[in-house]
Amino acid sequence: MLIDTYGRVATDLRVSLTDRCNLRCAYCMPEEGLQWLSKSTLLTDDEIVRLIRIAVTRLGITEVRFTGGEPLLRPGLVGIVDRVARLEPRPQMSLTTNGIGLGRTAKALKEAGLDRVNVSLDTLRPDVFKTLTRRDRHHDVLAGLEAARAAGLDPVKVNTVLMPGLNDDEAPELLAWAIENDYELRFIEQMPLDAQHGWKREGMITAGDILQSLRTRFELTPEGAEERGSAPAERWIVDGGPHRVGVIASVTRPFCAACDRTRLTADGQVRTCLFATEETDLRGALRSDASDEEIARIWKLAMWGKKAGSGLDDPSFLQPERPMSAIGG
Repeated sequence: MLIDTYGRVATDLRVSLTDRCNLRCAYCMPEEGLQWLSKSTLLTDDEIVRLIRIAVTRLGITEVRFTGGEPLLRPGLVGIVDRVARLEPRPQMSLTTNGIGLGRTAKALKEAGLDRVNVSLDTLRPDVFKTLTRRDRHHDVLAGLEAARAAGLDPVKVNTVLMPGLNDDEAPELLAWAIENDYELRFIEQMPLDAQHGWKREGMITAGDILQSLRTRFELTPEGAEERGSAPAERWIVDGGPHRVGVIASVTRPFCAACDRTRLTADGQVRTCLFATEETDLRGALRSDASDEEIARIWKLAMWGKKAGSGLDDPSFLQPERPMSAIGG
């Protein structure tokens, strides 16, 4: 069991498969991209599967989410999903992606054992998409969403970040589109995880702003704490149901007290929080022929030291050195 000193138990493992991405979202990285991790530092497919096996069979992990960077850029993704699906007990598996490669991989991922996907899409306007991502791939994301639904990767969730002066007026339009297409929309507050360290609390689009905008068109009823559990998104029932919309307010409404996550970077580091400034190396243990028992012990110690909160509400908060693409979403 991965328990910390505050009594929280981690059952949800986020596994980053690569720090690379085929978009250049303004809130994540500069237009020219980043200095990517070298291939030798990345975990191999076998190493990833071994660590997931240890987490599932020895540490109580019941959910595994593959992230990046863009995880669909990992050549061995389908094979990794297939191998993890064969574990006993079998964990629930999901994927967070920009959706560009789903058109050609959704069916194979479903057949391998993937349960569902979260697709990032910040706008319905192709010109705004190009401005935000510095790539003209809006049509590919829409095609990926359709492929995910056709493959049965349900529920298909859409993650949206609203940026001032770019897409901050689109919330009602996005929700109407999601309802029409039977996607579950979740808005995410912009977080201080950009490589440029340009995030500013002042002027960011908050959960309150988002809800105010949505209520100009929809009636929203809070779903309630019992239904939420440890999920990061607060959810609202839209116009009496059955559709729902979520808001992940990491900055203005932190959910640290119920956090059930542990994170593994593409180069084999355990992170106890998105905003952690420390990491614990598992890659070194793997490559030093450590036993499963020893790796589990290291992981337990890392999680035992998890802090009470992200520290975002502290005036002395320091942004992590690693950006989101290197940490894993």
